[in-house]
Amino acid sequence: MGESINVWGLILEATVPVQLVMLILLTASVVSWVMIIQRWLVLTAAVRGMVSFEKRFWSGMDLSQLFREGSSQQKENAQVGGMESIFRAGFKEFMRLRQQGGIESDAVMAGAQRAMRVAYSREEEKLEKNLTFLATVGSVTPYIGLFGTVIGIMNSFISLASQSQASLQVVAPGIAEALIATAMGLFAAIPAVVAYNRYSSRVESLTNNYLTFIDEFASILHRQVYSSSNK
Repeated sequence: MGESINVWGLILEATVPVQLVMLILLTASVVSWVMIIQRWLVLTAAVRGMVSFEKRFWSGMDLSQLFREGSSQQKENAQVGGMESIFRAGFKEFMRLRQQGGIESDAVMAGAQRAMRVAYSREEEKLEKNLTFLATVGSVTPYIGLFGTVIGIMNSFISLASQSQASLQVVAPGIAEALIATAMGLFAAIPAVVAYNRYSSRVESLTNNYLTFIDEFASILHRQVYSSSNK
């Protein structure tokens, strides 16, 4: 209990530049934790949605019925995203071009694939949102903490130079606040780096599954459009 009070007292008694450094690090740490939790919720929901949609898609359900289910969910303000958004974009464009008539099969397939690629880019952007912030926090905050450390040590030497006799009591506060700045920099950086690496791996896994689905769904549409054109 006493140690926490002493640490808090050192923070309050630190010089203004060191306090600013600590405030920046504290803000970066709080914001990064908000981003970490928010990204965890988004990626967990994306994985859950992908698994659920894949079960329905490969269950043998009619594609038109699957599309209608997604439309009814949207009308009920239910969130539809991830792989299902890619499916809906591709199937909607596929059906629109086929219903127009007079359009070659290659053009129909190209339009459907283009729509899926656009939807994929949007989903990828959603998954990667705020990851660059975590990377920035992980790479920058140690240097910000080091800056506070340098200032604290400089203050210690300045205090030491003004004294006729050196003592630990003169240099200890400056060194202590310097170490606190270093610790805060690491406290902000380590979780951000771990989360960034973990989430980047999950995003890569999800996007690879999305790309695989695009190829598989394009093959299904390819068989449909060319089998109907050959009749």
